Amino acid sequence: MNKPASYEVKDHRVAWIATLVVVVHAFINVGHAVAHQNLGIEMAEWQNAFILIVLGFTPTLAAVLLWTAYARLAVQLLAASMVGAFVFGTYYHFIAISADHVAHLPDGDLQGLFRSTAVSLPISQLLGVVVALWGFKRIRKTRLAA
Repeated sequence: MNKPASYEVKDHRVAWIATLVVVVHAFINVGHAVAHQNLGIEMAEWQNAFILIVLGFTPTLAAVLLWTAYARLAVQLLAASMVGAFVFGTYYHFIAISADHVAHLPDGDLQGLFRSTAVSLPISQLLGVVVALWGFKRIRKTRLAA
């Protein structure tokens, strides 16, 4: 009886690079969160949940799964989370007029940090999508031994 198909990375470059992108993205997120807090920019509960799940948990889960037999699922999760984060952040930081818009920030010492992270986040997210798509091509299907 054959075991189900699994996926593996030909080499670990995809896992290393994608994990690095996730770590950099996380550091940018932390800086952005600090700026949010310092400036008193509050988000709705659903937005906080979205941020926690899509910008925090899912990329981290993807980075962990990249090192397992679930690498193909990992790059799919990474791509989906980064696209979702890109759309969300771009809308709230550059389109919707609110305290979360880079041109309408409340007074505070960390406006520069807010703006620099608001610009850095979509760059890291697009990089995450590119790495995930590259990874999807590099991960091959294999049959597990019976």
